[in-house]
Amino acid sequence: MSDAEQIAFNFSPHPYLGREDFMVSSCNAEAVKIVDTWPDWPFFAVCLYGPNGCGKTHLSRIFSDRISLLTHYPYRIPYIQAENLTLEMPFELFQQNRCLIVENLNENIHQEAMFHLYNLYRNEGGFILFTAEEAPARMHFSLPDLQSRLNIIPSIEIGEPDDEMLSALILKLFADRQLKVSPEIINYMLHNMQRSFNYCNKLVSEIDNISLARKRAVSVSIVKEALNTLNNAAQGELFND
Repeated sequence: MSDAEQIAFNFSPHPYLGREDFMVSSCNAEAVKIVDTWPDWPFFAVCLYGPNGCGKTHLSRIFSDRISLLTHYPYRIPYIQAENLTLEMPFELFQQNRCLIVENLNENIHQEAMFHLYNLYRNEGGFILFTAEEAPARMHFSLPDLQSRLNIIPSIEIGEPDDEMLSALILKLFADRQLKVSPEIINYMLHNMQRSFNYCNKLVSEIDNISLARKRAVSVSIVKEALNTLNNAAQGELFND
């Protein structure tokens, strides 16, 4: 290893997940609105869906904070990964709190357990915020009663980011890593990157790793290297499929 390089230790960045840290744009304004209007929802449950990295988890934290503020609750409401739900859990979760966050709803779940959870919260006056990568109505569940219930959940899409959102997201992701970058770098990234939340997260992470390894501040040349690394990796995945 040359003196110009060093090992980039994998220190996880600290994401800021408060309401004031969430960036609102046309791609997510409707999702923000539904969170901000709780408990005046059209139904007991709502699903926020969109691609990986689009801010669903951040919005679920904002939802939790809103409930704590409005109900004077001393702790956060329960979170559960959809795939971790078991038959024994619905009643226990409902006893903990009448509001619940179920993250990453997908077809690989215990369907009977989800059916009971849905009915319990609906019939007993609870609320559920679901997150997913696609709308529940587009999923395919083998349990017909569960499918019919999930089909009627109001589902709000978070779309891919526009330039305004991407610019703000880039700044936030660098700030989470205690890094400042120039407008020149942001403009270069906007004009050369894939326009998705997930790619933006990967690109900033790769830029940070290269910057640490080179012991140099973030520059256009480092951004170019990071773009090449990600694009080459993507091509390799295509050839390996």
